[in-house]
Amino acid sequence: MDIKASGELRKLQLTELDEFRNDAYENAKIYKEQTKKWHDKNIVPREFEPGKLKSRWPGPFMVEKVYPHGVIELRCTDGRLFKVNGQRVKHYYGTDVRSTESTLLTEN
Repeated sequence: MDIKASGELRKLQLTELDEFRNDAYENAKIYKEQTKKWHDKNIVPREFEPGKLKSRWPGPFMVEKVYPHGVIELRCTDGRLFKVNGQRVKHYYGTDVRSTESTLLTEN
């Protein structure tokens, strides 16, 4: 058993281990960057303006106020107000609940 030869072999193994660890670190970094890029590309921004929306609760609601941190204040059809997380609210594309009638006035 040669101590110098075994010492050199051990140094070589440690160097190879460091190279392997550095390669693994670089691969993990690349994977995380690609995953972040894919995730950021698939995020759909949701912005709500005051208007008609549909949420998970029954009935269409009117948006009364939109707070900057994502909270939306909604008004029920019976007039009650409540606040919800803006991520839980969906746009309502159905017919308008309010009736819009017009009457033509003529002078006689």
